[in-house]
Amino acid sequence: LYGNINCSHNLTGTNSADQENPGLIQDLPSLSLEETIEKILGDFGWSQFIQAILVAILGFFDAQQTFINIFADADPKWHCNFNTTCNPSSNICQLPKGAWSWDESSHKTIISEWGLECASSFITGLPASSFFVGNLIGGFSLATLGDFYFGRKNLLFLSCLIMCFASLITAFSKNIWMYSSLRLISGFGRASITTCTLILLSERVGKKWRGQIGTMTFILFSLGLLCLPAVAYLNKGSSWKFLYLWTSIPAILYCIIAYFFVYESPRWLFTEGRDIEAKATLRKLASIEGNSLDSYLSSIHLGQETSKLNPYKLMKDLFKRRWALQRIIATMLFGFGIGLVYFGLLFGVRNLGFNIYLGVILNASMLIPTNLVTLFFIARWRRKGSLLALCVISGICSIICGVVGSGTEGIRIGFELASFFCAALAYNVMMIFVVELFPTSVRNSATTLVRQAVVFGSVFDPVLTSAGKRSKFLSFGTFGLTIFLCSFIVIILPETRGKNLCNTMDEQERMDHKIV
Repeated sequence: LYGNINCSHNLTGTNSADQENPGLIQDLPSLSLEETIEKILGDFGWSQFIQAILVAILGFFDAQQTFINIFADADPKWHCNFNTTCNPSSNICQLPKGAWSWDESSHKTIISEWGLECASSFITGLPASSFFVGNLIGGFSLATLGDFYFGRKNLLFLSCLIMCFASLITAFSKNIWMYSSLRLISGFGRASITTCTLILLSERVGKKWRGQIGTMTFILFSLGLLCLPAVAYLNKGSSWKFLYLWTSIPAILYCIIAYFFVYESPRWLFTEGRDIEAKATLRKLASIEGNSLDSYLSSIHLGQETSKLNPYKLMKDLFKRRWALQRIIATMLFGFGIGLVYFGLLFGVRNLGFNIYLGVILNASMLIPTNLVTLFFIARWRRKGSLLALCVISGICSIICGVVGSGTEGIRIGFELASFFCAALAYNVMMIFVVELFPTSVRNSATTLVRQAVVFGSVFDPVLTSAGKRSKFLSFGTFGLTIFLCSFIVIILPETRGKNLCNTMDEQERMDHKIV
């Protein structure tokens, strides 16, 4: 059956003739494991849709924990206490303590509760930076677990629980150091959520629906971000601690319940030699029924195409093969540029002079059309061309936003939103592109490394946005130049639209050579 493995056949489902006459299945040409899975999962069914929803919801909680610092660590507004030495334009750090007061409760944010209004930008930005540093540490620590020991499902829910439990404990922080340490642990757990979600969604459907179903991760992520300002506004008169409680407790309860209903990736189960479990999962997810399904399942030979190799050997193989090394370096550089802009623009909203709730809502609202555009057009778009165009436009708009002078806030926010729209859309396409570039045996590891590059870019954003208070070009200009220059790296990568997902490095190499 597996004598001639070929990833490049365009099989997207079983036709009506196959279902009407099961005997025809026996006369089909020899199919590889991937082609057989494609036959079984090629048409999108209700079981696949429900499973996709269950997994994608985790992106909702991921977004809230990623950007919660925008509100919990914000600088509250203050007013003068009828003192002649005070005026609204005064430097609060040069005024006597009794000359001014906070507009709202001193417990609203960590700045007012712990008296950090005159602390350095390093101290006030430490919690947000700690979260992203935790992302980096967690990504490198957990990168191989999804491909080998834990699998997609177990790593996904473990990561989410670590993130949310750390967030829950964060509400009981006593000082900035404890707070930052817990944010680092939360970021550590969060590192694998997006990667595992995207891969688990993509590996349980056929290639016809891979791009569309992958966008569900981004749709739920954007909804989570869009709901965060509403939760923060409802918490407006209360302590920042309640914001952590309201966002972490529902996430913990959901993870515990949903874990028992989510299926593991059948593709990963096959690579681990767990054929019986893989077949059972395929039967639950199948978009075909009856004799056709039985025939395809019975054609899979137990023990075929497994990848029982040492994980570090496979990781070494990822960097040893020239084509794989070229892809991983190029996508990581590209991811760095997108990460710097994507997160930087969101954190930089506070420097635009807008209401912080309205600013975040406007940016979060841009994610809805980006996800809809991705959903409906990803199957038609060539990955390389779309990424190049989106990044160039995003860079130009961000640079313009940085050079536009004061008094033109409307123009500035317009270009900022345009830049964020293109960067967010490029991020969606890039993550789907990365999934398609690497085989199942190293897909989770490779995707995690690219995600780490995205996070590494975001580590610099608190410093750049702090510098942006003095000069907008130091932040928005840097964002624009970086993504503009990084965009041209995509030229050296192969096009992947419409190609089958391969299982092993050798299989991927054979397919690439055949295409060439």
